[in-house]
Amino acid sequence: MRSVYVFVCLFVYTHSWGRGDLEKYGPFQMALRSNLIKCEHDRTLNLDISETDVYFYDFPNNDVETFTITNGAKEILKIPGLDKTKKFIIFVGGYKSTINKKTAERIRDTFRNYPNSYLIILDHTTYTNNKQGNIKSYERSVKYVYYLGKAIADFLTELSREGISPKSMHCIGHSLGAQMLGYTGEIFHQNTGQKLARITALDPAGPCFSNSLIEEQVRAGVADYVEVYHCNAGGLGSSSVLGDIDFFINRKGQSQPHCGTPLIPGIFDSSKAATCNHRACIDIWTATVTNPNWFLAWKCDSYKMFKEGRCAANEVTIAGFWNPGNATGVFYFSTDGYDV
Repeated sequence: MRSVYVFVCLFVYTHSWGRGDLEKYGPFQMALRSNLIKCEHDRTLNLDISETDVYFYDFPNNDVETFTITNGAKEILKIPGLDKTKKFIIFVGGYKSTINKKTAERIRDTFRNYPNSYLIILDHTTYTNNKQGNIKSYERSVKYVYYLGKAIADFLTELSREGISPKSMHCIGHSLGAQMLGYTGEIFHQNTGQKLARITALDPAGPCFSNSLIEEQVRAGVADYVEVYHCNAGGLGSSSVLGDIDFFINRKGQSQPHCGTPLIPGIFDSSKAATCNHRACIDIWTATVTNPNWFLAWKCDSYKMFKEGRCAANEVTIAGFWNPGNATGVFYFSTDGYDV
């Protein structure tokens, strides 16, 4: 019955939006803006997350290991020949993300040939799937964000206490996964007195977070350097300035050129465009791993000024994997002319 109510309310509500908004943000974000979703950030529920899986990749040795998060650190430390001096790249996907979807495949392909590193992918789909339908499932997923973030922090804490330096840990999260990493960085620091080297937040989830306390979001200060990339700001992604540096990509960081207009315009077709915008941050950021000069970004007070070329003399940095980590503030860049 609730799903019928939500559909009717959403149908009525979206008539007050323009078609451009519908295509950029999608019906899911519209539902959130109409207060149809109950957002809870409760740290006292003691939710169980023991079915979260840790996938460990040692590509040069063609080795893939799978563990649960509760014993993952112990098992990784037992791996013969483990080199504790290598870089540890940790990826955390978003809502509905699983190890078998194209996001995880993109991450594996991106780092398959990256030298002197191990890749770890977290699969939390047991707690963040959409088996109850998008509205109820997203509500449930949000409740788990703190507990998943804490579990990742405890996992990394155990690795660090056995000789793996936090300065070699680079955590990357998309959407809900990016918001989890806010808790991860905070709790890791509480556990160890040290900070993770870097957190990369790719279009951190907006629904249930944009209007929350800053303590419930990924943010500057939870790692040595926190970089945030916006591709669907104000829609499925947050529009808030959160990191040491925030990059707004194309069109105010709200929509991406290749995501376009649905072939059959309508409420539910528009969700494909919104999802495309949201996922674009993964494709754009991962493309930089093998292209160290992508992308030049300019510090600027607004997208309008950036588009008009009025920030050309401002501070410039490289966005993406090779971002040197010394710039702060709000930066803009365009992917025009690049093959992404």
